[in-house]
Amino acid sequence: MLSAEHRAIIKATVPLLESGGEALTTHFYNLMLSEHPEVRPMFNQANQASGAQPRALANGVLMYARHIDQLEQLGGLVAQIINKHVTLNVQPDHYPIVGKCLLRAIREVLGAEVATDAVIEAWAAAYHQLADLLIGLEEKIYADHEAAPGGWRGTRLFRVARKERESDEITSFYLRPADGGELLAFEPGQYIGVRLVIDGEEVRRNYSLSAMGDGREYRISVKREANGTVSKYLHERVNENDTVELFPPAGEFTLQPGDKPLVLISGGVGITPTMAMLQAALKTNRPVHFIHAARHGGVHAFRGAIDALAARHPQLKRFYCYEERRAGDADAHEIGYLNEASLNRCLPETRDVDVYFLGPVAFMNAIKKGLKALGVPESQSRYEFFGPAAALE
Repeated sequence: MLSAEHRAIIKATVPLLESGGEALTTHFYNLMLSEHPEVRPMFNQANQASGAQPRALANGVLMYARHIDQLEQLGGLVAQIINKHVTLNVQPDHYPIVGKCLLRAIREVLGAEVATDAVIEAWAAAYHQLADLLIGLEEKIYADHEAAPGGWRGTRLFRVARKERESDEITSFYLRPADGGELLAFEPGQYIGVRLVIDGEEVRRNYSLSAMGDGREYRISVKREANGTVSKYLHERVNENDTVELFPPAGEFTLQPGDKPLVLISGGVGITPTMAMLQAALKTNRPVHFIHAARHGGVHAFRGAIDALAARHPQLKRFYCYEERRAGDADAHEIGYLNEASLNRCLPETRDVDVYFLGPVAFMNAIKKGLKALGVPESQSRYEFFGPAAALE
């Protein structure tokens, strides 16, 4: 338990975190990733280079400090963290490494005059409190996965049953257990952890499950990034009948039951989890508006599949927005960026809807702003980030 003195010190550091948190977390990652190569597989180096990961951690540390007296207010953030950790198979022995590097970064960035022994002691106590909380919650999920039908703990070998091109950039991988056993069920919107060894170096990544579970296989649909080590490897070097290791599914951004009209909004590869959500929703009579934005028709994945679903399910209305329409592209309902005006033309007449949206951060900012301006209740708008969490405007 944190003492009252510890809590007071933590709260007193909030202004320092507001002004210098990103510098602190950048130094922290530099320390940890250079001195502890055993944790490198869990981090996407592109997110380090862009600064997205340090910014996300800085925000998390700041939120923790602000709510040190009321940790229950961190509910959404804690759920996001533990689910990401589970699909990367973070273990209890990783936490002391993080704690040691974080305390050292606090001392080295803030300086001994500010980061006194009392400050370091308070933050050590606060970190141990948070670590114990996360370890306990993660262990419960690991144990539940292991005990569930078709479940497992750690890695399990899967065979690539099929590999299908969905667009100029996105390819789907259909993965079946190599042991032929049962397959753990998952909720639409969840993601899976993939472990690979590329040129002798271990890497781990999360990918959304892009189709409803059928008890036989999982599907992930991966965008080939120009500088993406893992996505290029999957596209170019992983073929049918090859094997990959998976960690069990997790994720808190899941389709919730309801009878309000459902609106699924995606940009680019953000379409992947909404495909599983759409398939699940169409098993009910719930009205669905499916809105997707892409740069052009060549990079629009799953258009044929969505059109086919719309032909069979009259409750499904679909809308496509292309930044530009190239020669040979199929028609789009909107041309240009998906903004408040075009969003208004795609939404149901009622604003009492449940909305799920995801895509690039700039896209998500525009969608969040547009939904609010159009009268959609913020409590009925849900979103998730593919990479490190960022603050939406």
